[in-house]
Amino acid sequence: MKTRMTELLGIKYPIMQGGMQHLGVPELAAAVSEAGGLGTINVTIYPDPEDLRKAIKEVKAKTDKPFAVNISLIPSLHPGQELFDQVKVILEEGVTAVETAGASPQELADVLNAHKDQVKWIHKAACVKHAKKAESMGADLITMAGFEVAGHPHTDGVGTMVLANRTAREVKVPVLAAGGIADGRGLLAALSLGCEGVVMGTRFVASKECWISENHKNWIVNANENQTVLCQKSIKNMVRVANNEAARKCLELEAKGATLQELMPVISGKLGKAAYADGNVDGGMFAVGPAAGLIHEVESCKEIIDSIMAEAEEGLKRLNSLGL
Repeated sequence: MKTRMTELLGIKYPIMQGGMQHLGVPELAAAVSEAGGLGTINVTIYPDPEDLRKAIKEVKAKTDKPFAVNISLIPSLHPGQELFDQVKVILEEGVTAVETAGASPQELADVLNAHKDQVKWIHKAACVKHAKKAESMGADLITMAGFEVAGHPHTDGVGTMVLANRTAREVKVPVLAAGGIADGRGLLAALSLGCEGVVMGTRFVASKECWISENHKNWIVNANENQTVLCQKSIKNMVRVANNEAARKCLELEAKGATLQELMPVISGKLGKAAYADGNVDGGMFAVGPAAGLIHEVESCKEIIDSIMAEAEEGLKRLNSLGL
């Protein structure tokens, strides 16, 4: 399958793995890339530039296919020197793509635009206004994250179907749809909306190569689309997570007017990461989207991508049979 996404990034299929805090590590990224998609490692896991370099080299040792590095920008804070040192490492190591997310990428625009021949810049946006702004700054591709995404959706509550459709009409660069997509039907729908590919997070959490515990993977397999909740609204950092004990405790504390300091014993990223490792699904916040309702087994990244492409092909045959 050839789209502007596959052509720009040099990949076989228009499927990108989301950055996924704590989980975007070399083993998973390499497996996605080797299967024909675009794997991603998350720079927040490797804040030290030399640790990031080691992670990039680890991906390269596992695959010779293109992959991306996700850079999560913190709203209202100017990037420090560490971030520019990380970007320097990314450029030195010849990474195919950089994905920025979380805040305006203005501070990084100059350096990324200066190396367009070397690295493609993807910006993850959650509203059309921000997508257009990123395009004007020089982004090569836009990921449009609808309200269904795991992690941090936009507070306006607009779903992927509308956002991806409108963004693909109003920007010239390729648009990737994210949020609620986990199978071939979702990919085909995104392409029908004018997008050039998709980004999936929850689907790849439930993969054999993801290091998260089997309990967490089985939670996804057994969940339906109604089992996520939105937390942290009171501290203006809304997050979509599994409806587990940690999330329910967070909502209870928020209802009582808890401060960030009072919420930290429940929402701390360290707690979530520890729970990912020890298998206590209720032990911490678990970022997951309603796409869980479309996931029925844990498979390898290759099996996931192959089945998506096969289902998309079958869906296209069905559409062609309608005589449209």
